[in-house]
Amino acid sequence: MTLTLPLADRLQALADPTRLRILALLRLMELSVGELAQVLGQSQPRVSRHLKILADAGVLERRKEGSWVFLTLTDAKRIEPMFALIDGWADDQTQALFASDAARTETIRAERAEAANRYFAGHAGVWDQIRSLHVAESEVERAIDRALGHRPLGRLVDIGTGTGRMIELFAPRATEAIGIDRSSEMLRLARVKLESAGISSSLRQGDMYALPLPDETAQSIIIHQVLHYAHSPAAAIAEASRVLAPGGTLLVVDFAAHEREELRTTDAHIRLGFEDEVMMGWFASTGLAVDHIEHLKGGELTVTLWRGVKAVARQRRAA
Repeated sequence: MTLTLPLADRLQALADPTRLRILALLRLMELSVGELAQVLGQSQPRVSRHLKILADAGVLERRKEGSWVFLTLTDAKRIEPMFALIDGWADDQTQALFASDAARTETIRAERAEAANRYFAGHAGVWDQIRSLHVAESEVERAIDRALGHRPLGRLVDIGTGTGRMIELFAPRATEAIGIDRSSEMLRLARVKLESAGISSSLRQGDMYALPLPDETAQSIIIHQVLHYAHSPAAAIAEASRVLAPGGTLLVVDFAAHEREELRTTDAHIRLGFEDEVMMGWFASTGLAVDHIEHLKGGELTVTLWRGVKAVARQRRAA
């Protein structure tokens, strides 16, 4: 009788030169299937077959972003022993090949940066127009820093991460930083920005109404200048609350209610800001108690910060 051992299957999945090279590359950065094929000098179908074997072995995850598929390693606790084995047993020839592959990723970084520069050049005017209507971003960011306090942020989730600015600022205070955005193009911009800054993060394509995260797994969540694009802000807050662990903090940063109707057509705003009472009601309906509100005036639009804490369930007393 032949036994089936998951450990043996996992070790067999690693026992291939291309798959070892893939793992070494993903240790450096998240890469798309096409980018991996470019670095490895192999066809995408062939690379995809290797990726499926590694995914089935549970050492990497595939994340679809538009027409691209990005690969990332699974959680550190699972893969650190694997890399300890690889590092301890790697011979000079293997190490030289890993180094050569790593050098070729610089071409990928350069191509990403060039694409990001083209996008920023094409949209800078629109972003500058919006910024001119409210207080300086530096003042908003200082207020966010104050609202988050000086405590460790634990697992930080930035919903609607855009270019990754919140992660850039606050990931150093978190044990893990996850950025979620519906736009694959924005995620590529964020990836370039954060990699160039040397900031570790996990970027995932997802919808604010259906976050790709389990219940009660985040200690801190930020929704920065996103809800005015939402058809249902209440549903987005409820979804954030689902992911937030008891005692965790949700910080929403957006515009106070205003009457700049033209923003609906020029910048696709669906909501013209929010009243404090409305936002507090949405928080309360999902078990979040608002404990901090701050208004930043200084332009035609007022930026407001609403902070809420998720209630901790009381333990029942023994009879």
